[in-house]
Amino acid sequence: MAVNVIRFDDAGTARWGVVCDQKVQALHCDARSTSSLMTEGREEAYAAAANPAPDRELENLRLLCPVTSDRQLIAQGLNYSSHLREIGIASGKLPFNTFFRKASSCMAPADTDVVRPRHVRLLDYEIELGLIMKKSVTGPESITDKNLGDYVGALVLHNDVSARDIQLPQQQFYKGKSYRTFGPTGPWLTLVNADDLARLDDIELRLEVNGQVRQSTLAADLSYKPAETLTELAALQDLGPGDLIVTGTPGGTAVKAPSPLKMFIGRLLPDARRWSMFIEGALKDPDYLKDGDVMSLWARTADGQLDLGSQRNTIVAEAMS
Repeated sequence: MAVNVIRFDDAGTARWGVVCDQKVQALHCDARSTSSLMTEGREEAYAAAANPAPDRELENLRLLCPVTSDRQLIAQGLNYSSHLREIGIASGKLPFNTFFRKASSCMAPADTDVVRPRHVRLLDYEIELGLIMKKSVTGPESITDKNLGDYVGALVLHNDVSARDIQLPQQQFYKGKSYRTFGPTGPWLTLVNADDLARLDDIELRLEVNGQVRQSTLAADLSYKPAETLTELAALQDLGPGDLIVTGTPGGTAVKAPSPLKMFIGRLLPDARRWSMFIEGALKDPDYLKDGDVMSLWARTADGQLDLGSQRNTIVAEAMS
């Protein structure tokens, strides 16, 4: 049974709590790190969900980001067939898995205003499904669909907000995606077991901007699935409980593939001029986010058995110093 666990502010102290309909039962597990929930609090959370005794109202709580900033934030790129096709990759799959890092400090609560830095003009959205590690990995591991539940302890909703005019011309994924507030995460962690993970393909991800649907697809559209991805990551680096791996975004982003004519002309131009033309053209595209725009997103199965919750974020300009 999937269990939704929030991290909330309790008079200045972070607490974990199990969501029971619109009420919450507080847990005793240390909430200073998501690692503690994964290693020490899962049994308590499942017990609370099985015999709920809620002690507060969800609507009265100030939710905190459920993934703490001491955890690693690792991202997959170009990992949905629909997204690859819309940017000009007809096969819908790359011959390799694409990884990059994001600053953990970009993560924010699910209802946070997204602050657009003053120099950023092409702001984009990317709804993503996140995997929360359950155990440490310190060497190569063979991770399969059958043992995936030994490694992944929770799922979470994430928005990989992206400054395209930084990311693409500078070829800086880390820089273009790591500004503070560029990673709304949550509202909660959905604790999962092997049976829940077997239904991962059934999770629908949906993002709207000002009420207009921009992204809507099933996680079945993932090119590189979690087991294969984690096996490859385990061969590269250490992972710890509570670390977050976000798995890429589906089609429907603001960034588009250039037309064949524009690609041909672009090859004839110096890099600086080519990117200048890209930015000039993209500034005319109404799909990029503007100050005051509201992003609304959610992820869940059709029957609601896996419900990663929803986010609502308004784009605001960086305050003048």
